Amino acid sequence: MKILALEFSSPQRSVAFLDAMPGGPALYAGEVVRSGGRATPAFALIEEVLAQAGVEREAIECVAVGLGPGSYHGIRVAIALAQGWQLARGTLLLGLSSAECIAAQAHADGLHGHVTVAVDAQRDELYVADYEIDGAGPREVRPLRLAAVKQMQSERKAGRVLVGPEVTNWFADGRVVFPRAETLSRLAANRTDFIAGEKLEPIYLRATSFVKAKPPTFTHETAR
Repeated sequence: MKILALEFSSPQRSVAFLDAMPGGPALYAGEVVRSGGRATPAFALIEEVLAQAGVEREAIECVAVGLGPGSYHGIRVAIALAQGWQLARGTLLLGLSSAECIAAQAHADGLHGHVTVAVDAQRDELYVADYEIDGAGPREVRPLRLAAVKQMQSERKAGRVLVGPEVTNWFADGRVVFPRAETLSRLAANRTDFIAGEKLEPIYLRATSFVKAKPPTFTHETAR
């Protein structure tokens, strides 16, 4: 299957192309990585990776998207691109956890043992998930959740490795690990839980709340 993977959930954006049989070796894999967040042009990354692979847009059979948690703007951009691709070409879509992608990247980087993925959730909080990594890869042992930064700093156990895109902002000895599109594409190659574009949503653990604005107050002065 020819897979285009979009991972825009962190300050480092990446796009990858993977041509592989399910469960088999990759026939071709390529990736373009850029730092800069919102300043990184998404379409330019896509065109660059497809040019490297010598593949036209029409050949893409599946678009895989990193759903976060992470940059809400970046994730929304990736989702919009995937939705457009499906509308135009009927392409299969997959949504994957960027936390799972970080854990898989940590494994690819040679990390083993108990690893905690930590992603900035703003408001002095982190998205965290625990994995046990061995030769076979990462295995989730505690699911994704919200935790206060101070809580994580006080409860951190000796020997536990913290990884994430910006983890050194809170833990000086953490390991910076970004979710990478090539890793995302390899995770997607073994998945068949395809999803309709309108059901792709960012992973966001906070309950959505809206506050109704007060009606404007008109006075004699404002009316003049």
